[in-house]
Amino acid sequence: MSPPNLRHSVRALILTTDHQILLCRHLTPGQPGPAVWAAPGGGIEPGETPLQALRRELAEEVGLPLTGNPPHVWHRTVISGTHLPGYDGVVNDYYLIRTARFTPTGTMTPAQLAAENIVDRRWWTLADIAAYPGPDLFGPRGLATHLTSLVADGVPPAPRTLHH
Repeated sequence: MSPPNLRHSVRALILTTDHQILLCRHLTPGQPGPAVWAAPGGGIEPGETPLQALRRELAEEVGLPLTGNPPHVWHRTVISGTHLPGYDGVVNDYYLIRTARFTPTGTMTPAQLAAENIVDRRWWTLADIAAYPGPDLFGPRGLATHLTSLVADGVPPAPRTLHH
């Protein structure tokens, strides 16, 4: 039996001092199901380290230059043939970046973002995420709870494993 074909990705939890988070709305044309609001980021390309991939993804998607090495706070593995077309699942590693609020304008054009299934970018408060009635989802599930815990408890000594 061969090992699952997993896409390894990095994501940035971009938080302001008043705990707003920048999320990207992903909508896959032709795929059933609701849109998903998720932290900016994406796949690690061959030859890239996770932090190199995070720097590239942030420049492309939101225009945030990343200096230094942000803390790695969450690790999440999803095994599902329907989660990401062409893969048996995904491994997401999340890094915490504290910054002032900014207008997201990355190097990608709107058409390039759409090709990556990103149709919107928006700042959310924790309360707005917790109270959101749908129909969109948040990735990971329970995002408001996970973020509230991260804000209250601070950076964990080792990445926390999230279950969806």
